[in-house]
Amino acid sequence: MNNRITELFQIEYPIIQGGMIWASGWELASAVSEAGGLGLIGSGSMHPDVLRTHIRKCKAATQKPFGVNLPLIYPDIDKHVQIIIEEKVPVVFSSAGNPSVWTSTLQQQGIKVAHVVSSSRFAAKAAAAGCDAVVAEGFEAGGHNGKEETTTMVLIPAVCQAVTIPVIAAGGIATGRQMLAAMVLGASAVQMGSRFVASTEASSHQKFKELVIAAKEGDTQLMLKQITPVRLLKNNFFQLVEQAQQQGASVESLTQLLGKGRAKKGMFEGDLEAGELEIGQVSALLNNIIPAAEIVQTIWKEFKMALEQPLK
Repeated sequence: MNNRITELFQIEYPIIQGGMIWASGWELASAVSEAGGLGLIGSGSMHPDVLRTHIRKCKAATQKPFGVNLPLIYPDIDKHVQIIIEEKVPVVFSSAGNPSVWTSTLQQQGIKVAHVVSSSRFAAKAAAAGCDAVVAEGFEAGGHNGKEETTTMVLIPAVCQAVTIPVIAAGGIATGRQMLAAMVLGASAVQMGSRFVASTEASSHQKFKELVIAAKEGDTQLMLKQITPVRLLKNNFFQLVEQAQQQGASVESLTQLLGKGRAKKGMFEGDLEAGELEIGQVSALLNNIIPAAEIVQTIWKEFKMALEQPLK
């Protein structure tokens, strides 16, 4: 398929794997890219030297384009940017910050930049900053999210009206039919996080993957809006946060409750009760853990079948 996103990133399919913390290492990113999509290394959980190692291993595992997800609030962001430039990473997906700070620096080195947004207002700012594309991420998505709680179904057309650069749809997408729906609404590609968490190559803990595919509707909820909104699977930690919020806990109290390393404890180390478990609503549609290449091929097959089937 040829469209603005496949041409921009030089990929075969308009399918992009989210750069999730504690899940998106070089194994997953290279497998998705090898399968014809765009794999992303999630740098948000990596120290600079670890990021460099993952980039080099990814380059050794695939000759196809891949990228790095770059949270702009990361404390060592300047070091991450320098490593990305030195290692000649072709694509960066930035998030959680002002895209105008680093976009031109990256583009001057020939790097394509997409920025993740949760509203048409932020999409317009990303376009004004010169980003090559924008990711419109609805509040169904796992992990950090927008306070507006705008659904993907509403967000995609709103963003498409607000900008002329290519739009990538994210949030609540894990099937080929959902991919088609997103593209009918104006998106040129989709980005999937939760579907790729439940993959063989994801670096997240096996216990977490199994909990993800066992999730049902209503098992996730957007929490911690006073700090940074994040969608969580319901567990003991979730219950503590919910109770604290109901009792009117301050930002300081919630920050103390969250502590440090909570996401690593849950998603990477497999502590399913005390850990922070970030995943999207679409986990309710997932029922297997399969190789990333199989995910890409299945999504594409479902997309083509949905495209060819008449309306009912």
